[in-house]
Amino acid sequence: MSVETITTISPTTNKPIVTRSGLSEADINILLQKTGNAFQSFRRTTLGQRKSIIKRALSLISERKDELAREITEQMGRPIAYTAKEVSTAVMRGEQLLKFSDEALKDTDGEPEKGFRRYIRKMPIGPVLIVFAWNYPYIILVNSLIPALLAGNTVILKPSPQTPTIVEQVQRIFLEAGLPENVIQYFHAGSLTTLETIVRNPQINLTCFTGSVAGGLAVQKAASDRITAVGLELGGKDPAYIRADVDLKWVAEEIVDGAIFNSGQSCCSIERVYVDEKIHDAFIAALQDVLCGYRLGDPFDPTTHVGPVISKRAAQTIRAHIRDALDKGAKDATPENSTFKSPPPEGNFVAPTLLVGVNHEMTVMKDETFGPVIPVMKVKDDAEAIWLMNDSEFGLTGSIWTKDVAKGEALAEEVEAGTVFVNRCDYPAPDLAWTGWKNSGRGVTLSKFGFEQFVRLKSFHVKDYPAKL
Repeated sequence: MSVETITTISPTTNKPIVTRSGLSEADINILLQKTGNAFQSFRRTTLGQRKSIIKRALSLISERKDELAREITEQMGRPIAYTAKEVSTAVMRGEQLLKFSDEALKDTDGEPEKGFRRYIRKMPIGPVLIVFAWNYPYIILVNSLIPALLAGNTVILKPSPQTPTIVEQVQRIFLEAGLPENVIQYFHAGSLTTLETIVRNPQINLTCFTGSVAGGLAVQKAASDRITAVGLELGGKDPAYIRADVDLKWVAEEIVDGAIFNSGQSCCSIERVYVDEKIHDAFIAALQDVLCGYRLGDPFDPTTHVGPVISKRAAQTIRAHIRDALDKGAKDATPENSTFKSPPPEGNFVAPTLLVGVNHEMTVMKDETFGPVIPVMKVKDDAEAIWLMNDSEFGLTGSIWTKDVAKGEALAEEVEAGTVFVNRCDYPAPDLAWTGWKNSGRGVTLSKFGFEQFVRLKSFHVKDYPAKL
């Protein structure tokens, strides 16, 4: 196996900014041996000891959020006005998981039986491989890293080539906080070869993958040669339904933010909008008013709302979705905005685009766009809206917008998705289960249920020694 060189290209300038080396076959063997050895000692630490280390690490991350935020902006292009908030949110989420850990990891008593103690103990599963994406690197990583460590596992981290320094920062901070050597390790890889080799290794007892459906299928296939667990957090084509009774100005602001934040590069971004035909034209006008106030530009400018998308390839995909819709009869309803017409010349800048007259024959309503596009489709009633919302291979989130909250909740019950919102969107709550239906994944992160994949159950039968034999 040759050692590859992984180069990170700035989405703002399309110039190389970071270079890292991959692993040789010998390096892989050493990495796996170290994680196995570290697990044998780390699994014997107490939950209290692990919580103390993690609490210190989260505090250090919070102290360094501005430094970490600049790296995120440089490497993946989100405007600097928002990247420190990601770090703060990741810390808050980690603190929530700390709070859940006592309940999530405690023993479960069996039914009382005279002369016995019987209980179920949650044991660490062993070395865990965590493969995480570039679009929210700290938030995504925390979802798996914190419960994995709290349960007593060692971890190997594989970052996206687009955000390589995240793992280096995290390892350094956790070591400073008192985590033993080799409990957190990492490797860089651009191709699937190294990843598949590690997934197949019997040292790895769980692989947590966040990324594309294609990437998830490749990991699942690599793991299929042996009995091992795989958790998948994959894509979305998240719909929103706007009923006729809403306050148009408020909902328009929420929908634009839910669709355009992070340049639409979120698995739970709004990617499809269905609106009651009675308010369609007024709603489009409200969306246009909001978009007029958005600023596309240099992500290091604190006044910028929308930065570049991650790569030239991503920009090409987004534009292809827009062209396909226009070719099939959709109309571009994007308002005049000088920043949309004159982005910085070197980066992967795609202006927010509002499309009307779309339908499910168009790619933009079927495939994950992962960009700053708002396609809006008229519907005649609730039944048609729900049918269209469920007409997708994905099932991550969906939202209903209405003044009639009870009706909204009843409609949300019919949406085929792991998370549903009424009058909210684009928010994985740390106290609720984060899980995908259909091709959006399998397994659970966050909440007390997010610990379950990181443990295996062990039943104890302890009988009193007979007083007389």
